[in-house]
Amino acid sequence: MSREEVRLLRWPAQRELRDRCRSTGQPRILVVEAGAEAPICEDVCEDWVRAPIPPHDLQARVDALSRRYHMNRLPYLDESGVLRFCSRSVTVSPTQAELLELLVPRYREVVPREALRFRLGQVNGSRTRNALDLHMMRIRDRIQPLGLSIRTVWGRGYVLETHADPP
Repeated sequence: MSREEVRLLRWPAQRELRDRCRSTGQPRILVVEAGAEAPICEDVCEDWVRAPIPPHDLQARVDALSRRYHMNRLPYLDESGVLRFCSRSVTVSPTQAELLELLVPRYREVVPREALRFRLGQVNGSRTRNALDLHMMRIRDRIQPLGLSIRTVWGRGYVLETHADPP
């Protein structure tokens, strides 16, 4: 996320704009004007600084807000097979959607390999380890542009998570 994607708002002068940004989930940094009381920022998409702030300190705040913003976003799979994350989306095949229906609700949690194999068997009749591995490889390739990855937890299953470097 660049500095242009993070809104800089004067506080308290732009209170209404803050509310609009909050309602759309836009990340924002409130620049607290001299003599004003600092706001309480409970939203992961928000931070504040007191003016004047050196450019390198502001960039550090933008970078920290960007990391928080991306790490707290949740993927969403709609009924038509479109996987959305942050401001990006990809379509997935029906079989991939069936497997993602198990992974997405348990984002950042281990989904047992056997649960995925069982679901795969319901969809296309194949419950082999190789069939699951092939589908997981294809899903990995498909979701990579979203900033998502699937990590193998050996002996247990798979975890849907964000890349180390978000999009």
